Amino acid sequence: MPNTNLEITQKAMEDFIKVQRHMLITRKEKAGETYASLKKEYLYLKCFLNVAGVNLTDLDEIKE
Repeated sequence: MPNTNLEITQKAMEDFIKVQRHMLITRKEKAGETYASLKKEYLYLKCFLNVAGVNLTDLDEIKE
């Protein structure tokens, strides 16, 4: 039987990595509004993963 909490955490990690990738692109392209919107999602996912006990030291490329 799959661990639902583990699956939720895995999905959040995948989303976190995807949001970071898009943030790096928008920062490079100087798309401020898009970056700000993505940052809200980034912070939400970062908080969730911290509560879940995920060590983001190596995953967090943005570091905000």
